Amino acid sequence: MANIKSAKKRILVNAKKTEINKSRKSEIKTYIKKFEVAVEKNNFEAAKELLPLIQKKLARASAKSTIHANAAARKVSRLSKKLNSIA
Repeated sequence: MANIKSAKKRILVNAKKTEINKSRKSEIKTYIKKFEVAVEKNNFEAAKELLPLIQKKLARASAKSTIHANAAARKVSRLSKKLNSIA
């Protein structure tokens, strides 16, 4: 355990940030799963509604450095490709 006051604070701050990042990643994964289920069932309307929401969540996560910007762009690209395949 840290002895210095600033180090103790960093531990607390890191723990909070870790929880927020986990939450964000989990939320994104949940929406992606919903999107993929809609694509499998050829439900174009549901998938079309979910894609902008996923894009927004991924953009937010990349802006906050939860995930890398290129990884977010790659995921959006792949999801768009899947949506266009059922259109």
